[in-house]
Amino acid sequence: MQDIAVGGSTVSRTDILGQVEAVGVGSFWATDEEGRLVYLSAKALDALGGGGESLIGRPLVEIFSEVQQANGEEAQRTLGFQLRSHSRFDNMIVRVDVAGDDETGQRQTRWWRVSGKPYKDGNDRFCGYRGSSIDITAEYGRQLEAAQHSQFDPLTGLANRRRMGSRLSAMLTACKGAGRSCALVMLDLDRFKQVNDTLGHPAGDELLKQVADRLKTVIKDRGEIGRLGGDEFQIILPDIDDRGDLTGLAGRIIQMISQPYSINGKRAIVGTSVGVAIAPYDGVESDELNAAADLALYAAKGSGRGLCRFYTADLRESAELDSRIEENLRDALVKGEMRMNYQPLVSPHDHTVHAFEALMRWEPEDGRPVSPAKFIPIAEQTDLIVQLGGWALRQACEDAVQWPTQLRVAVNVSAKQFMNADFPKVVAAALAGSGLEPNRLDLEITESVFVGDVEAVDKTFAALKRLGVRLVMDDFGTGYSSLGYLNRAPFDKIKIDQSFVHGCTEGGTTNPAIISAIVALAKALGMETVAEGVEAMDELALVTERGADLIQGYIYSRPLTHDAIMERSGTENFVFPPSGPPRYRAGRMNFFRKIGVIHEDHYYKAMLRNLSRTGAWIEGLAGVPEGTDLILDLGGGQLAVSKVVRAAEAAQGLKFETALIGDGNDGLMTRHRVSPYALATAGMPLAALPAGSYPLAEQMSASRSPRKFFEVEV
Repeated sequence: MQDIAVGGSTVSRTDILGQVEAVGVGSFWATDEEGRLVYLSAKALDALGGGGESLIGRPLVEIFSEVQQANGEEAQRTLGFQLRSHSRFDNMIVRVDVAGDDETGQRQTRWWRVSGKPYKDGNDRFCGYRGSSIDITAEYGRQLEAAQHSQFDPLTGLANRRRMGSRLSAMLTACKGAGRSCALVMLDLDRFKQVNDTLGHPAGDELLKQVADRLKTVIKDRGEIGRLGGDEFQIILPDIDDRGDLTGLAGRIIQMISQPYSINGKRAIVGTSVGVAIAPYDGVESDELNAAADLALYAAKGSGRGLCRFYTADLRESAELDSRIEENLRDALVKGEMRMNYQPLVSPHDHTVHAFEALMRWEPEDGRPVSPAKFIPIAEQTDLIVQLGGWALRQACEDAVQWPTQLRVAVNVSAKQFMNADFPKVVAAALAGSGLEPNRLDLEITESVFVGDVEAVDKTFAALKRLGVRLVMDDFGTGYSSLGYLNRAPFDKIKIDQSFVHGCTEGGTTNPAIISAIVALAKALGMETVAEGVEAMDELALVTERGADLIQGYIYSRPLTHDAIMERSGTENFVFPPSGPPRYRAGRMNFFRKIGVIHEDHYYKAMLRNLSRTGAWIEGLAGVPEGTDLILDLGGGQLAVSKVVRAAEAAQGLKFETALIGDGNDGLMTRHRVSPYALATAGMPLAALPAGSYPLAEQMSASRSPRKFFEVEV
């Protein structure tokens, strides 16, 4: 390095660099033409400790690792490109990792702000880089901490609402440009408030941390998880639109979160509900997709909690209807619009009735009856369920005391009603007011009552058993952790959920084994079993053979009015012969709605009469022979490829190439949906496309071959 003569003095360039470095301006480095580090100035070596020397001779791209920007967004990966193209770079933040010089040998990390310029000799030959660096470790650490607070939830370490919003917007922008998909999952915790109220807010915070850890276990690296606030979580899943896969993932989330938690030596349980929306089908902007996922979550909670629902276009209208139902339901008791019906529980051996289950009905004065499947979930989301449940308990006891003494009455109890501290007193008052013997009252309780403070649940159970009533676990096997509850709760009876009964005679199902296991477990614990939802003779034969004590379902009777039961009391005729179809048939939903049918390059309109997982029956097309391949347009991008397996004059029975899946609301849907842009690309007729602007529309002909079938008015 040449010296510089100034006046009568000579100054060494090396001395100048050392003096500049000493006053804190920065440090200096250099590479050779192969990009290997060949020089680090003294201050840099000192800052890096004994590990600094080990960097000499290594490629610069291995030493300088680019890092995230302080705001949490990913930095553009430009350093390698700059070095390969021999370009200048300025003020780039990099991470430098070196071996530690302490006894532990742990690596240490420093953050530098670096600038570099390519150096060329007199022949314009590239000879490497010459650059400077400033150690910003302390400053950058503060920036990272600030970024962590602005982008991440301090309690769980998950992304916060702000970060999730920016990530979703960025993902949707990428989806638009590349034709990709993105699923947005929303969930919140059922009964979380109960944990806070009974165990305290510190326990609630600890539970949220454990929930976050469980979500990480399920999701892994498939997407980003965020906590939006309170007990509300969100998951962004790029490049997933298979609703079958998403249903499975949601099921694992629900199962994982619903397992018991240990918090400060106490046991707590919460559940969760899941709503899913998928771009581009349910929205292409973040606000649209968030609103869609919120509506799906609301629908999941309204369907009974512990469920997953996908967004559909009619959910918005359904939410408005729910609001009106809630308003009218508040006045239903005052107006005397509530009724109780009773469905018998029958011995399969002599077909005699042992008990009746009380079922609430709502018959508004100025409208059609409202389904319990509609108004009960709405009532459960408010305190109305406590009011309605109290009325149902009193009414059922008043009715049952008039029946023959060998008949019991079973009353459903909601989790909110059960967890009310005064619930045992409400039961005692209903018994005293009606005069019904306590051993003639069965209280049917779902596993959701165990959510929250388990010790409080145990106290309520003990109080109820002191009254002398019988306790029944309803919907066994569908909740949170059934076997654990049977060990601690004093149940007298288990009801096998109808989801295990339906289809139990079909080949390839494990339901018969599950039914046998539940019956064996109940007998070992001295409990009765009831098989719910039996509708066909083959189902009746199977559950009887597997040992169920009582049967409930349409095979014996639909729910009866109190007056109908009293008529039988006069004749003491409580034998109900079974009556139903000989074999179970996969559930087919009856429809009377228009759908589209695509054949070759033509689009027809037809009437959908019924629909199952494996096929459908349509009417409205004439001249369609068996073996014809058709595509059903079920709406919302749902296309079902099918083959005609039965043909009548203007009706066809279809078998689907790929079975439909459940939509979480007793409906069916396709696993995948087809974007209208994909339809246009595939050359589908314009009539098959929803309203909108399609770039390829001008290139498509409305018809390329003669129509082969005729539409018939149905």
